[in-house]
Amino acid sequence: MLLRKSSGSPCILSGRVVVANKGKVLTTAEQVIAHMQSLGNEHQALHLMRFFKTGKGDYGEGDKFLGIKVPETRKVVAQCKSLPLSDVEKLLASKWHEVRLCGLLVLVAQFDSICSNRLLDDENAIIRRDTIVDFYLNHARSANNWDLVDLSVYKILGRWLMVPSALSDAQKLETIDRLAASDNLWEQRMSMVCTMEPLKQGEPSFTLRYAEWHLHHTHDLMHKAVGWMLREMGKRVSLDLLRDFLQHHAHEMPRTMLRYAIELMSAEERKLWLMK
Repeated sequence: MLLRKSSGSPCILSGRVVVANKGKVLTTAEQVIAHMQSLGNEHQALHLMRFFKTGKGDYGEGDKFLGIKVPETRKVVAQCKSLPLSDVEKLLASKWHEVRLCGLLVLVAQFDSICSNRLLDDENAIIRRDTIVDFYLNHARSANNWDLVDLSVYKILGRWLMVPSALSDAQKLETIDRLAASDNLWEQRMSMVCTMEPLKQGEPSFTLRYAEWHLHHTHDLMHKAVGWMLREMGKRVSLDLLRDFLQHHAHEMPRTMLRYAIELMSAEERKLWLMK
């Protein structure tokens, strides 16, 4: 077995050619994609295709996987987080699930870098944040599975709701309303899961708004998303606020949504809510 680890040089490991890019800065989308393809694992790819429901008629139908786990993708992001949006766009257009995730996480990293306290009111940072949000929304349908949504949306849209912007609070709310009213499942999920960041900062109004909006949604993935955010509201803001919501809506909530929402309550209290 021949194994060479010099940066950027090919390695032969068990008959498979691998490009060793550890620590190397990746400056183009083409470099990122080539590197990620070299990290592929066929056995892991088959597992991920089953896990993310890529079969005919499933919510992830037709999606393709390289077989790269999220921690490994994050390592790639660290090597390419300064990519221009034109190259991020190429990643988001990829047929490979993990490459699209990489593009979304690059956006997360870039957004985070301009959200420090000293930059919150900086005019250039505000413009840049709004630009990233606009780009994210224009490519929202590239996040076409629940993990792609959940790993990016609250760290971009959710934070954006809570920081200065050229848009007014009312305009921001209209933006999330458009996602909630979309005919696309993943955009609908974005409107719900983005409320995690406001919850972390003690603000429950967005969660309450979109939990009521999606209360009668027909898809199981939305039942889970709504229940998850309600549970987080009880955990991070107020359990009594969650109880008040349940008092008004438990009788009409889908069973999965309700079970997720009450998950952190005592067994006795969970039983009482389920009886409703």
